[in-house]
Amino acid sequence: MTEPDAPEPPADAPTLPGTGAPEAESEGAGQYQVLARKYRPSTFAGLIGQEAMVRTLTNAIEGGRLAHAFVLTGVRGVGKTTTARIIARALNCTGIEGIDGPTPEPCGRCDNCRAIAEDRHMDVIEMDAASRTGVDDIRDLIDGVRYRPTSARYKVYIVDEVHMLSRHAFNALLKTLEEPPGHVKFIFATTEIRKIPITVLSRCQRFDLRRVDVEALVTHFRDIAARENAQVSDAALYLIARAADGSVRDGLSLLDQAIAHCGGDAGEDQVRAMLGLADRTLVFDLLDAVMKGDVPGALAVMADQYAAGADPAVVIEDMLELTHWLTRIKVVPGAADEPGVPEAERVRGRDMAAGLSMADVARAWQMLLKGLGEVRTSPRPEQAIEMILVRLAYTARLPTPAEAIKSLADTGGTSAAPEPGPKSVTGPAGDAGPPPPRAMAAEGGGATAPVAETAVPEPAPIAETVPETMPETRADLPDPASFPDVVDLTGKCREGRLHANLINNLHLVHFEPGRIEFRPGDKAPSDLANQLSRFLNEATARRWVVTVSRDGGEATLNQQAAAETARTRAEAAKHPLVAAILETFPGATVDEVRTLPEPDTPTENPEALPDDE
Repeated sequence: MTEPDAPEPPADAPTLPGTGAPEAESEGAGQYQVLARKYRPSTFAGLIGQEAMVRTLTNAIEGGRLAHAFVLTGVRGVGKTTTARIIARALNCTGIEGIDGPTPEPCGRCDNCRAIAEDRHMDVIEMDAASRTGVDDIRDLIDGVRYRPTSARYKVYIVDEVHMLSRHAFNALLKTLEEPPGHVKFIFATTEIRKIPITVLSRCQRFDLRRVDVEALVTHFRDIAARENAQVSDAALYLIARAADGSVRDGLSLLDQAIAHCGGDAGEDQVRAMLGLADRTLVFDLLDAVMKGDVPGALAVMADQYAAGADPAVVIEDMLELTHWLTRIKVVPGAADEPGVPEAERVRGRDMAAGLSMADVARAWQMLLKGLGEVRTSPRPEQAIEMILVRLAYTARLPTPAEAIKSLADTGGTSAAPEPGPKSVTGPAGDAGPPPPRAMAAEGGGATAPVAETAVPEPAPIAETVPETMPETRADLPDPASFPDVVDLTGKCREGRLHANLINNLHLVHFEPGRIEFRPGDKAPSDLANQLSRFLNEATARRWVVTVSRDGGEATLNQQAAAETARTRAEAAKHPLVAAILETFPGATVDEVRTLPEPDTPTENPEALPDDE
């Protein structure tokens, strides 16, 4: 990492008291200049967190291997436009003593360097593609390419947010970009590299500017705070660096705001209040209470933080960050010992991670991530976050499927938790019954306890339909004795859809009068068991229990009929006469086999025969 440098003032430039930074001519005497502009790097050495790009450009300039077009991409505020201006300076710097060629260390004092820094050089043209997106704007640019620079070594075109150009504008630029005159250099900057056509990217050297890590930002901000004679605590600097999310410009804007907010003496509490953040230790308390099922305690902590000015959405983001931190500690225990981790977070993070399972933190992450969208879209964010905390507390200690199965095995057939899998108990109308009741611990604990024991059905079935009342046995109704009888009954009762599903989408596992167990096919409706149970209990003389099973079962009736037809054809093909026909006529097949009726036999009553017989 390269340490940041303060901008080098020109020899005759006035300086702001106590800063050593030049006062911009455009700002006027005594007018304040924001930190993001005041401390903008003017050389490659001033760029922080971009070592790979700086090394490549430095070597290219020193070796005379300069490309004719560059594209710089990265998130906002990492230095894309600043890097473009530094490249323009490096290409055109002549130095006080006069330099013959480009240099990786522009002096900042020659006419070209000063004019470029002040955005008034005629040969360095900056264009905002967000406001000039059309093909006519690109034609104006192309028309100026043919003319040589007036005073600089190269004519440099800097196009910011180049991805905003229209498709026709990109097409108009292609030929010039591929073979520009030797005195022209193009530098493109964008935050959306994927929106640039590949035909343009293939003609440029691409540099990806990285997000600046927190440690580099804190070092940079500490140095600038010292130059500004401001007292900013390290804890406050870390808060600002985290909020900047890798953007130097965003971080400097927040630092500027913090210095003004606190009157030059910024502490952690003041910066936290300015950013709308919750206290870090209270975020630990909040997540700890939620994961223990302490709903009143969690709501009390959240109410205090909201009254103190914490943004509910930011609180959810902090809880997500903490959940990710706990997951890292569980997966990589050495992460807690990384430099820059505060001692409180290291000790408390290890304690919390040791008391939570991976399933707990993974479930918390998913619910908080979903809850973040709810908070952002809710008309009352404070109510939304309370509902999220309650929901998370009541599900924090739900057992995993493996734990539920183990609990069933240990209790010997009594259930203390909803059974895993898609099993459901429904009535004759197909309505799903309520799951086994559960209760949260009354005070502070997140564990659940059974309030009623429910009998566990046989292991094989996974869905069962049970009628709510026992219908009276009526002798006038049919009583199917086999599964084909059931299928025939659906056809006679004009239940066409159910009849087709029984034939094509049902694999019979077990049948006895009053009980059917089957495995549904891939195309079977999800409520086939409910349909069949309802039909049989209404149309037959007995009560039926229809159960869905995981066992393979028999082939469907349609498959059985097809197999029987194939077997009959194969046997018919083996008949000597049929085999001879098939051999005589190649390509012939047996399409249908019909069974002839038995011939009539003479009657056994001799008196019925004619006398002559």
